[in-house]
Parts: sequence; C-alpha cells; structure tokens
Amino acid sequence: MAAITAAMVGELRAKTDAPMMECKKALTEAEGDMERAEEILRVKLGSKASKAASRITAEGVVATYIANGVGALVEVNCETDFVTKNDDFLALANTVAKLIAEHNPADLAALGALPLDGKTVEEQRAALIGRVGENMSIRRFQRFATPAKLTSYLHGTRIGVMVEYDGADEQVGKDVAMHIAAMKPVSLSADQVPADLIEKERSVAHLKAVESGKPAEIATKMVEGSVQKFLKEVSLFNQPFVKNDKQTVEQMLKAVNTSVKAFTMFIVGEGIEKKQDDFAAEVAAQVAAAKQA
Repeated sequence: MAAITAAMVGELRAKTDAPMMECKKALTEAEGDMERAEEILRVKLGSKASKAASRITAEGVVATYIANGVGALVEVNCETDFVTKNDDFLALANTVAKLIAEHNPADLAALGALPLDGKTVEEQRAALIGRVGENMSIRRFQRFATPAKLTSYLHGTRIGVMVEYDGADEQVGKDVAMHIAAMKPVSLSADQVPADLIEKERSVAHLKAVESGKPAEIATKMVEGSVQKFLKEVSLFNQPFVKNDKQTVEQMLKAVNTSVKAFTMFIVGEGIEKKQDDFAAEVAAQVAAAKQA
C-alpha cells in the first residue's frame, strides 16, 4: 500500500476543500491515487449532504444586497450557531443575495438553478454541506425593484430589514429600518394587518372578556378595545418612534416629508420548531425498551 503523506493530504484538500481526515481516508482507500481519491470524496460528500437533509436548520443568517434601485433580502439556514460564523457559509449567503437581485428568480427552485462559479447554487450548497458536515437551506427571499430608495439594516446576522421609501434624508430610511428591527411591526398600517392575526387576537380578547364576568355590552367593547390596541401595536405607522416616543412613526415621517412604501423583515428561524433534546426522556425510553426486550 502506498504511503499517504501530509503533502498528499494537503494537495487533495486544496483541490476539494474537504476536511483533512476525509482527505486522508479517501487517499488510503484509493491507495494513493489522487484522481480516484477525488472521485471517492465526491461520492462521500454527496452522501453526507443527503444524510444531512433531514436535520432541522433553525439557525442561520440574513444577508442583504442593494444596487441601482434593486435589492434583495435572503435567509440562509444551518443547524448550529457555530456554522453561522463560517466564512464559506457567510460568503454563500451574501452571494445568493446578490444573485437574487441580479437575476430575479421566480422561486427557490429557480434560485437553486442559477449558475455560481461553474456549478449551480444548489450544487454549491450541497458541496458546502459536504465540507462542513451540517445541513443548510435557503429558506426564503424577497426582491425589491423600485425607482424609489432602498435601505437595509442588519441586527447582527439574525434580523434583517429592507425598506423602500421616498425622502431626501437617507438617515430617516435607516432609522425606520432600525425601528422595524426593534419593534417588529407586521404591516405598514392597521388596515394591512393580516386577518388571521386579527381573529387570533379577537379570540383571546373574547376569552378574557368572558372570564371577567362583565355584561355582554361591556364585554363587546372590551374586545374591540383590545383589537384596536393590538392593531396600533403591530402596524408601523401607529407605533411610537423608537428615537422619540412622543410621536408615532407616521408623524415623524410627515415632519421630514418622507413616505415608506414597503418593508420586509426576516428573523432567523422564525416559525421553525427547533429540536429539543430531552436527556431524561431519552434514558427513560431506553430503559422501557430494555424491559420490553
């Protein structure tokens, strides 16, 4: 059997960007044949990506890109916070944001088919899974194309906001983006709040009113009062402005002759159920299984 040297492992790693131990194993299996070792790694990395595909990706980053009136916001997920600091993972997220802005893919499938460094986005994603050994997914994106202005704000890498606005002072746009990240409105105005959120709030308010034991007429007013309060809390224009809570966002915008036309906010992992490891339950299940056996 051919001796596997550190230089050989280093050369294979430089060619494939695979982990050092994977390179050494592939060279050993290939008996030192570099080309055959590359083929073995391609098979193994593809297999690793396939195995990882079922694992939950509730961590990740939000990336943004803006140029010439076109912008994109994208959420790219992974399994652990550790990978969110990986340079290759961050580079993929930023590159994907730029591709979305430049190519306007119709959906995630179209995005995955876009060319990226001699491969497709999907192939690059799968290759990175193979190198890192952790599942990754491009979860969602939003593209803006407008004659108005665009600005974005990233709170770390976990909250990303993009705002479309008209106004002379660019700082106002940035302030609104930061406000959105802090206060998390769901719509621009009260009449744009999704109906399902309103009904959910109305249901909760109704239960509270019933429990209070108030007469029906008063209970009805309590419910409507709660709903109206909710609408003000979750609509951007009605929220107290974070930099001056004596005025609403709408009042602040009017004072500086600025209008906000649209916004999108992504929060990493929002709505994804994370896997909760319960060690005690796992041990109990193993004990029960052993007894049955």
